[in-house]
Amino acid sequence: MSTEPARPDPDVLLAQIKAAEAKERGELRIYLGAAPGVGKTYTMLEEAHRARERGRDIVVGFIETHNRPNTAKLVEGLEIVPPLQIPYKGVILREMDTEAVIRRRPKIVLVDELAHTNVPGSKHEKRYQDVMDLLNAGIKVIATVNIQHIESLNDTVKAITGVTVAERIPDWVIDKADEIELIDMDPHALVKRMQHGNIYAPAQARQALDHFFTVPNLTALREIALRATAREVEDRLTEFMHDHMSPEGMALTERVMVAIDQRPIGKTLIRRGRRMAAALKGDLVVIYVEPEQGRRRVQSVDEDRSLRSNLQLADELGATVVRLRGDVAEEIVEYARAHEVAHFVLCHPSHCRWHDLIRG
Repeated sequence: MSTEPARPDPDVLLAQIKAAEAKERGELRIYLGAAPGVGKTYTMLEEAHRARERGRDIVVGFIETHNRPNTAKLVEGLEIVPPLQIPYKGVILREMDTEAVIRRRPKIVLVDELAHTNVPGSKHEKRYQDVMDLLNAGIKVIATVNIQHIESLNDTVKAITGVTVAERIPDWVIDKADEIELIDMDPHALVKRMQHGNIYAPAQARQALDHFFTVPNLTALREIALRATAREVEDRLTEFMHDHMSPEGMALTERVMVAIDQRPIGKTLIRRGRRMAAALKGDLVVIYVEPEQGRRRVQSVDEDRSLRSNLQLADELGATVVRLRGDVAEEIVEYARAHEVAHFVLCHPSHCRWHDLIRG
């Protein structure tokens, strides 16, 4: 009879490790807004008061009331971790004191405006990075963000509204959320709220109503938000089916590949590919092929910076980044065939036909 101890099942061991990691990590709940003023912060504060009444240990990490009286009133009665006071260009700006929140170690912390950019000199550039620190410390975070701040939707939002949203968060932050709740409002009602001064101060409200805050724009943003939330529900269903059904007959993962170079349009292609991959529940691959020696040319500083920026965006959006060298067309086709790529996104060459005849 063998006395060798039974070797643990690898699948069981992996499940135990994942369960332990999930237990240590805090949960992330996101209130996703279709547009500014729909009531994300207000809803979050209402939930905080309900949790406090139930005896939960909950604090305010950072709240931006935008001088809305009803929202400011809801902050009363909640414990607030004092924000950092950071001097910048002659003014004092407030930022969340993440380290103070971690030292306080509440069960739950409220963090408004997830896509916010921190004051230069802060530990992290973006507030969502501070939130990751809180989650890693085992603290549950309830946060807010608007749909237009999601990176892969940037081009779509710009095409609809004509506005480039500067503050954005990578899609993987949304993907990490344990719960997402859409906060919605009819576009006509939202415009009335803006007209009555319930969202922004009068001067800012007039500017918003003339540009971003129109019924067609708000309707389109609402549609995008509804689709994003529906996709989240589908993802949870897929996970459930994967965990509780046999793998027989389940579809193979679709793979979307985006080919880029140093041109800025690469960002548009990457975002398009990310949306396709998300809709197909598939993987995103971003490939860059450095031309072979005979066809290579020296890139300018701007081109090199643009290429690195494109590849960084791909990494932030969770893509598999592949860098190859050789004949561009041959390497792309060979990689696509070898890895069973189902969908391919690339840009039409910007040079003329004479370029092909002369240089190939």
